[in-house]
Amino acid sequence: MPNTQFIAVLYMIMSMVSYQISASFAKQLMTVLDPFSVVTLRLCFAAIMIIVMFRSWKILKRLPYLQWRHLLLYSASVCLMNVLFYASLGRLPQGIAVGLEFLGPLALALLSVQRRSDLVWVLLAIAGIALMVPWQQATEHNFSFLGAAFALGAGCCWASYIYFGQKVARQNIGMHGLSIAISLSAAVLLPISLWHNPDAVLNTQYWKPALLIALLATAIPYALDLLALRQLSKLSYGTLSSLSPAIAAIAGMLLLKEHITFWQSLALLCIMTASVGVTFRAARKPAPETS
Repeated sequence: MPNTQFIAVLYMIMSMVSYQISASFAKQLMTVLDPFSVVTLRLCFAAIMIIVMFRSWKILKRLPYLQWRHLLLYSASVCLMNVLFYASLGRLPQGIAVGLEFLGPLALALLSVQRRSDLVWVLLAIAGIALMVPWQQATEHNFSFLGAAFALGAGCCWASYIYFGQKVARQNIGMHGLSIAISLSAAVLLPISLWHNPDAVLNTQYWKPALLIALLATAIPYALDLLALRQLSKLSYGTLSSLSPAIAAIAGMLLLKEHITFWQSLALLCIMTASVGVTFRAARKPAPETS
């Protein structure tokens, strides 16, 4: 049903907007905390919020019967994606880090192409990302190849998050799959952070901003992503993900009066065209691919 496809696209857009709003808060918090502590606080608070929101204690009786292979791989993808991306942000300009990370979902979309007509939208999205990212900053003396490796790793984990997120979304456990993934991620990171930097994690003055980041960057977008992945294919999701840097650029222009160059305007046009094209392509299909 076409309406379900458009609703799924709307979920994705809302998810990306929420995540972009959270970025400014996370950036401020990272001026006083290390990235690993920020990720830990974010996921710990997100786990509490999601468990309460979705009353995930109801899933306890079904735990022995779940497909744990997919759930564990999905959880690992969530955990590593967050850790690696925040690590890259601490070493790279944000535009470079975001651009490199987006190679993951776009590569997955490219590998998921089954018709030549679909290839057009993916290549448009790739062109848009290439034009949007400030690659000239990569020549600066403070460019970190380790940061670039972290960003590329985060992109690979993002592709894995999409792939296994689809499988988790089809286990018919609702949002409880997200509760399990976030809780496992928090359980892994918390003892490491308590050993690495206990003062940061236990200092209550950081809890309020971390709580807001958890809501905007984890609880809301990940829940919306799972809803979207029920209806969208890997091709559609990967291509539509390219809207995120475009949303960030438009927000900067409207809210912060930031200047958008000619090439970035052309990038926005490419990304918007690709997103519209893949949306209408998805709407013509009765169901998403299951591979």
